[in-house]
Amino acid sequence: MNGPVRQPASAWLRAYATPGAAPAEVRLVCFPHAGGSASFYRDWAGLLPAHVELLAVCYPGREDRFGEECAAHLADLADPIAEALAADAESPLVLFGHSMGAAVAAEVALRLEKRERARPQRLFVSGREGPGAERGSELRSYDDDALAAEVLRLGGHGAEIMDQPGVRELLFPVLRADYRLIDSYRPGPGLRLTTPVTALSGESDPACTAEESRVWSSATSGSFELRSFPGDHFFLVPCRDQVVGLVAERLPAARG
Repeated sequence: MNGPVRQPASAWLRAYATPGAAPAEVRLVCFPHAGGSASFYRDWAGLLPAHVELLAVCYPGREDRFGEECAAHLADLADPIAEALAADAESPLVLFGHSMGAAVAAEVALRLEKRERARPQRLFVSGREGPGAERGSELRSYDDDALAAEVLRLGGHGAEIMDQPGVRELLFPVLRADYRLIDSYRPGPGLRLTTPVTALSGESDPACTAEESRVWSSATSGSFELRSFPGDHFFLVPCRDQVVGLVAERLPAARG
């Protein structure tokens, strides 16, 4: 059974591990999708090697930060998250982001590359077009029924509860705020990484094709690979074991 362990001092990070996990030698930091929360990644802990500490980012406006205002701009997330990770840079860092989280993770990686001790070892970008290939959308202005239909179309985690009483009132303000944030985000010419990048794509993803994912190759001078999985935009739910297995293969090995 997975459970919370030593929690970082920062309000931005949540730690998960299996009982008896070895001291962390690598930190895997996971960034949620639009409307998502840190607990989306909780179950990954039991699938990772014992020397890996799983950290998930907690955006304001959800879970135990529910009373806080959602971020208005992507930099409002990337700046403090980078500061929090740089403040505890004893172990190598690997970043994983899905959908909106991929854009946040890339901006955090860009900031951390300027700090020698906190430079990420690898960046995983999942279900997100590469810089310059963004489609844009008007999802932030959709009415409730149209927004629910879009979540269902994408295969969103928890989409089956969209019509339960109170769910839309709780979830949709956060979802709209995240869509406003990501729709207004335009990567600057400075988004040029040296970190190795692995892009993950769902074979039937209506929001991001494999070719759109491949555009990430132009955003790094480091190595690049593209891996595809069966499924829609949320392929990493049914393909969880395969996705985590790929991530584990790319993590720095345990010392000794």
